[in-house]
Amino acid sequence: MTVIYPSPIFGPVHSRRLGVSLGINLMPADGKLCTFNCIYCECGFNEDFRPKLPRPTREEVRQALEARLQDMKANGPAPDVLTFAGNGEPTAHPHFAEIIDDTLALRDRYFPNAKVSVLSNSTFIHKSAVFDALNKIDNNILKLDTVDEDYIRDLDRPTGKYAVADIIEGMKAFKGRCIIQTMFLKGGYKDKDMDNTSDKYVLPWLEKVKEISPRQVMIYTIDRETPDHDLLKVTHEELDCIAALVKEAGIEVSVSY
Repeated sequence: MTVIYPSPIFGPVHSRRLGVSLGINLMPADGKLCTFNCIYCECGFNEDFRPKLPRPTREEVRQALEARLQDMKANGPAPDVLTFAGNGEPTAHPHFAEIIDDTLALRDRYFPNAKVSVLSNSTFIHKSAVFDALNKIDNNILKLDTVDEDYIRDLDRPTGKYAVADIIEGMKAFKGRCIIQTMFLKGGYKDKDMDNTSDKYVLPWLEKVKEISPRQVMIYTIDRETPDHDLLKVTHEELDCIAALVKEAGIEVSVSY
């Protein structure tokens, strides 16, 4: 079942990786806007869910977030994390940087122990305002599913100009203040083998991860239904083998099965 998230606030939900997570969706509430069109996206394919509503404004996000945090303060539960995710790429919002500042101020007022996380596909990290905003948050989680350009075009399907070498350079610029998030999967799509667990994909990816030197790597596999039904989960054992390579490189790693 495809998931289109409410906007601008949803949840809290229990995240496999982050705990009790209050979601912040900077995309329209009635569809999907993203610079990727991933074949595994739980929100479906971009072309099937074109929104008619606008993105929420900075003020709408701030007001809705404050109201929800006030309610959670009074009635619980306390959030572990405030997570920017939802129906598309959060850093694409024209006022992303200002919304981050508002969110940090509200977090400090209501739940100072909560972390602020952004799940990003990394396509806007070259923009100075986005880069600076991501440097202010607790968990700057950047997607890098592989370093193979052809595979990225089949799996993540960027909708605009995209060069993985430029993305990797952008990630290095954070000087370790980032978390790399990688999806491993099997199965096929349009007669193409989409298995990225072999040495052909894992070893070059690992070398680039070492160069980026993130403070953590999150590896995971398909959890919810995908828009393409020929994709398959990776086994616990296979994920553990990849995680062991990351650990050997001296980088902290978490695995979500």
